[in-house]
Amino acid sequence: MRLRRARGSSGNVAYNRHMRIGITTTVPVEIIYAAGHVPVDLNNLFLAHPCPASLIEEAELAGFPRNFCAWVKGIYGAVRLCGGIDAVLAVTQGDCSNTRALMEVLEADGVEVISFAYPCVPERSFLRAEMEKLMRYLGADWEAVKEAEKRLDGARSRIWELDRLCWEEGRVSGPEAHLFQVSCSDMEGDPEAFSSRADLALERARSARPWISDSGRPISLRLGYVGVPPIAPELFGFLEDQGARVVFHEVQRQFTLPDTSNDLIGRYLSFTYPYSLRARLRDIEEEAGRRRLQGIIHYVQSFCFRQVEDILLRRRLSLPVLTLEMDRSHRMDSRTRMRLESFLEMVTWNEGKRPP
Repeated sequence: MRLRRARGSSGNVAYNRHMRIGITTTVPVEIIYAAGHVPVDLNNLFLAHPCPASLIEEAELAGFPRNFCAWVKGIYGAVRLCGGIDAVLAVTQGDCSNTRALMEVLEADGVEVISFAYPCVPERSFLRAEMEKLMRYLGADWEAVKEAEKRLDGARSRIWELDRLCWEEGRVSGPEAHLFQVSCSDMEGDPEAFSSRADLALERARSARPWISDSGRPISLRLGYVGVPPIAPELFGFLEDQGARVVFHEVQRQFTLPDTSNDLIGRYLSFTYPYSLRARLRDIEEEAGRRRLQGIIHYVQSFCFRQVEDILLRRRLSLPVLTLEMDRSHRMDSRTRMRLESFLEMVTWNEGKRPP
């Protein structure tokens, strides 16, 4: 059933109640918060489910093919089975090429779907128009959006510091840095509670032993992780157990909007994920040097068009690169573990076991 909307005194369209709006990837969540609604990252909802495989199965029962991106199927299953999602904000340009088909299926199922598009290349007037269209649709204005930006930046500033403590001082683990950064896509629906949780993590980090894993193993390798967040987040903990720490989470870091030199539109133009690989490669190279990376893991999702980007990434980067492909399982199999172990041995041999 579609939600009822009414026009407010300003002439903007406003929903008659607060909504939980599912998002298919990072969008200008400042607009959602400014309108009094709550964003829910459907990717995180999918992975947080007690049985993520059941959400994929729900999509396949609905007719999604088996040789189709498991992330998209998981998002569909999350909307259908997890409950509490009033509408879906789908990014139809600048993310997964399958999102348009996903939104058509959801609309046919009676789900309220809102579209949002990033420009093909960073272009201010296009992005401003899309943001203002979304503001009119949800019932927000620039004043409220700027207030929301200040509110969210309070939480982001804490995550930036956690990231620094991870790569510069070695006091935050790779899994924890990943989790906090990836959660910046929606601030877990409550920026103040999210900030408080980050404050506790910062307090723990400042008294933590540097470059020691949670299991007590010394960390000897500094790695970068590029590509979309993995369908098996245990990857980061496994690396820690092998004495390697991911100190650069490329896309997850971009979710935190680390460029504070511009206004809000400018920050989403410098948000590299929706645009060409060239901008992402510049960011990866800069951070690889700054964070003294010794190797890079490039994650690619099965049946995703972004697999082709691996060709250009390998041509450009001078560091050792392991391309890791996964499909539908939220657990790593023995083959993946063996490939990671072999890669770490090769990087260690290349580096001569230099300390971080």
